[in-house]
Amino acid sequence: MQLKLDLPDDVVRGLEEKWRDLPRGVLESVALEGFRSGALSQEQIRKLLGFATRVDVDRFLKEHGAFDYTLNDLEQDRETLGRLRSQR
Repeated sequence: MQLKLDLPDDVVRGLEEKWRDLPRGVLESVALEGFRSGALSQEQIRKLLGFATRVDVDRFLKEHGAFDYTLNDLEQDRETLGRLRSQR
């Protein structure tokens, strides 16, 4: 699907000062907000932004302050891994 945005010229100038590639900046903003709101998965972001791997997505999210993996998350993942290994 293709979308068309009509933006005031001053808004475009302001965004172009911050983002050299305005279409890419808009696309990345959609991806970030989609992830933060739960509307997009990491896999969908990978496809949307053309990243080759999930590691690329993780890096992108971390660079933009959207990847929040805490020590508590790590502990929960370790417990889950332990349960899965014990079920083998």
